[in-house]
Amino acid sequence: MLRLTELSLPIEHPPEALAPAIQKRLRLPDGALLGFTVFKRSYDARKKSELNFVYTLDCELRDEAAILAKFKGDRNVGPAPDTSYKLVASAPTRHANRPLVIGFGPCGLFAALALAQMGFRPIVLERGKPVRQRTQDTWGLWRGSVLNPASNVQFGEGGAGLFSDGKLYSQVKDPKFHGRKVLQEFVKAGAPEEILYVSKPHIGTFRLTGVVTRMREEIESLGGEVRFEQQVTDLIVEDGHLRGVTLAGGETLRADHVILALGHSARETFRMLEARKVFMEAKPFSVGFRIEHPQSIIDRARLGRYAGHPLLGAADYKLVHHAANGRSVYSFCMCPGGTVVAATSEPNRVVTNGMSQYSRNERNANAGIVVGISPEDYPGGVAAGPLAGIALQEELESRAYVLGGSNYQAPAQLVGDFIAGKPSTALGAVEPSYKPGVLLGDLAPSLPEYAISAIREALPAFDKQIKGFAMPDAVLTGVETRTSSPLRITRGEDYQSLNTRGLYPAGEGAGYAGGIMSAGIDGLRVAEALALSLLSKPVAA
Repeated sequence: MLRLTELSLPIEHPPEALAPAIQKRLRLPDGALLGFTVFKRSYDARKKSELNFVYTLDCELRDEAAILAKFKGDRNVGPAPDTSYKLVASAPTRHANRPLVIGFGPCGLFAALALAQMGFRPIVLERGKPVRQRTQDTWGLWRGSVLNPASNVQFGEGGAGLFSDGKLYSQVKDPKFHGRKVLQEFVKAGAPEEILYVSKPHIGTFRLTGVVTRMREEIESLGGEVRFEQQVTDLIVEDGHLRGVTLAGGETLRADHVILALGHSARETFRMLEARKVFMEAKPFSVGFRIEHPQSIIDRARLGRYAGHPLLGAADYKLVHHAANGRSVYSFCMCPGGTVVAATSEPNRVVTNGMSQYSRNERNANAGIVVGISPEDYPGGVAAGPLAGIALQEELESRAYVLGGSNYQAPAQLVGDFIAGKPSTALGAVEPSYKPGVLLGDLAPSLPEYAISAIREALPAFDKQIKGFAMPDAVLTGVETRTSSPLRITRGEDYQSLNTRGLYPAGEGAGYAGGIMSAGIDGLRVAEALALSLLSKPVAA
C-alpha cells in the first residue's frame, strides 16, 4: 500500500474526481490503480475565495515498488504505515487475578475494553449512573436547577466527554496508532464512519450515548463487569503495594492491579489519595469564561463565500494571545453550533462547559476563553501541596454561584461592557444558551485581576483575526475552571504510581490526557502496561 499526501482538489469536486487525480499525480498508466481509501481529509482555508480539500490517501497499485522508486525523495509519496492494532497479551485460561478499572469515562472505557479483548475480565467501578439515567439527572440541573452530586455532567458512564462536542482529535504523539484503534472502536459501536478520515472528527453528545452503551455491552460480553454507583472511598495498601479498594458501601475488593481513570472533578478521591500518601504534584491549568457569538459570524470570517457549505459544516477557530502581563489567553474546547452547559458536580458552585450535537446546527458558536495559571498562582503557592489548585477552583466556582444569584444561574456580561469595565444590564442580539439561565452583571469579581486584564486585552486582538469576535453583543458566561486536572498523579515508565505499586494513574484526572481522544489513547497504553505486568513481561517502549 502506498500513501499519497497533500493531494488538493476544489471543495465542490465530484467523488469520481479522486481516482483521476491520483493517476495524474503519480503518473500512472491505465490499470495501475487498483483501489484507494481516504485516510484523512481536511480543508485549506487560507484563500477564502477558493477553498480546497486536501487529501491523504492509501493507494493499492499494480507495481508499487516501481512507483515508489520513481518518487524516491518525494515527501508526499511513500509506503503506507501499518495502523492496525495488535493486542499485546492474552490472558491465560481461567485467569483469576482480575484487574480493576476505577472510572468509566473515555480513559476507563478504552482501558476496560482492551483488557476485556485480551481476556482479563476487568471489573469497572463507576461512581455515577448508566448513561441514560445519567442524562435524565443532568437535564434535571439544566431544566430544573436540581443538582445530583453523584450523577451529572462530570460523573457517570461516558465521563465528562459525553456532554461535550464529542471531539476526536488530539495533538499527543501516537507512534503506535492507538488513536486509530479509538476511532475504529467508536465506528464499530455506531459512530459515523467519516470520523476515520475527516481532519477534526466529532460525534456529538446524543450519538455518543448509544456508542458508549454498545461499547459497555462488548466489555460485558467478553467477561468484564461494569458496576455503577460504586464510589471508591479508600485504598488498601500494604508495604507500598496496592492490594485492593474499599467502596462507599463498606465492601472491599481485593486486587493487585488497579487502573485509576478518574475525571478531573473527582475531588473527594484526590483528597483520599493524598491521605494515603499516593505521590501527586500540582500542575498548571486554565481559568476563564465561555464566549458566544452567532455561528454565522464565525462562518463568514473563517470560510468567506463558502460559509454554510454543507460539506464544511459550522466553522471553528483556534486563537492565542500573549498579554502584556505575561499571561497567555487562548480559545479552549471550541463548540461550533453548540450550547454552553452547566457543568458543576458540587452543590452551590457554578461551572461552565461547551457542548455540540453531531449536526452542530444551533444558533451560537461558543468556546472557552481562558488564561493559563500555574501552581505559583494557587493559594499558598507551590508550598501548599498538590491540592492547592482544587482549592482555587472551588473558590472561583463558589464565587460564580453567588454572582449568578445562588440558584445555579451563571454570571454573564456582554463583551462590549466587559472590555469597557461596566456591568451589563440588558442582552443585545446574542441570546445566551446556558441553562438554567444567566444573571447579567460584572464578571470582574469572578476571576483574579491578572486573568481579567489579560482577557480584556485579548478580545480586541482576537477581533483582528476573526472579524466580529469582539462584537459588543457577544456574551461571556462564567466561569470555566475545569479545563484540565490541576494536579498530576505521577507515574513511572512502567505506568505505575511512583510510590504505590499496582496503581496505574491514567487519563485526564491523573494529568495525562485532555479530551476524549487523548484519554482513550492513554487508557489503551495503560491497559497494555497492566496486562504485561500481570503476565510478568516487560513494558514495551
